[in-house]
Amino acid sequence: MFESLSRSEYVAGVDEAGRGPLAGPVFAAAVVLDPDRPLLGLADSKKLSPAQRDVLADRIRHSALAWCVASASVEEIDELNILQATMLAMRRACDGLTLAVSAYLIDGNRIPHGLNGPAEAIVKGDSKVPAISAASILAKTARDAVCEALHERYPVYDFARHKGYGTVLHRQRLAEFGPCPAHRKSFSPVRDALLQHKGVT
Repeated sequence: MFESLSRSEYVAGVDEAGRGPLAGPVFAAAVVLDPDRPLLGLADSKKLSPAQRDVLADRIRHSALAWCVASASVEEIDELNILQATMLAMRRACDGLTLAVSAYLIDGNRIPHGLNGPAEAIVKGDSKVPAISAASILAKTARDAVCEALHERYPVYDFARHKGYGTVLHRQRLAEFGPCPAHRKSFSPVRDALLQHKGVT
């Protein structure tokens, strides 16, 4: 895992949030932690409560040497497919770092094309590598904030509760009201609902 890097070289952890949901953008974050200011409590964002994530996200933003959150839109997801849109969001997050990075540690088993340095994919990296954990927290909290805003705009779908995931409640509302512009029309449950509602969006 880039053991040959010197202390003056920086490694960014990279993770995404929101590949599975039926609605909303997919987010990614890249984080360079400060080795002199270790953060306690970092973990896979899915294993933390919303309150814990919010507290840690604030600490990460204040103590990290560099961080960037980026996204790929619903339109990009539908045009590219969710995997390629996720890779695009990750690359945007990496490109947005204000610090020269020597290497990237990517959660999962795929590496985005076009990174300006070597990268290693780490399966379940968000529970193994603190910088990836930090990235998962920033990506998740950013996406959740967007889902809260979508709830205000389209309250009938209750985005604040399910955050766009295909829960029973979400599928019920999707069947009842049809898709809204925030839904990913390339995902089969949304596409089916769209057909049922005769193209009304």
